[in-house]
Amino acid sequence: QVQLVESGGGLVQAGGSLRLSCAASARSFSGYDISWFRQAPGKEREFVSIIRWDGGSTYYVDSVKGRFTNSVDTAKDTVYLQMSSLKPEDTAVYYCAARESGRYFHTRLTDYHYWGQGTQVTVSS
Repeated sequence: QVQLVESGGGLVQAGGSLRLSCAASARSFSGYDISWFRQAPGKEREFVSIIRWDGGSTYYVDSVKGRFTNSVDTAKDTVYLQMSSLKPEDTAVYYCAARESGRYFHTRLTDYHYWGQGTQVTVSS
């Protein structure tokens, strides 16, 4: 089983940037898809972005396209979510999650077996 450890959250002003990290432990990301979800106060957890373990494919929800970039360092077994041009509405707890790679990307919470502990991102206006 893969275990996920997140880091990199914090407080930033609108327009600023943050980089989140999701590191694999116990085993590597090889053969997995890694997604980012977020949950704002009072709202349901929502899908943000996904990347295949080798970095070959990515997908983003429309609200973050052009602002967020998902990448993977296979040597470090770490996935990064670079977030730029942050907006107050990006404020949420961000989670990384993993599942075994398949033919298609999956974006539902229930499709994921492994989750990180979450990291808080707060964007002030």
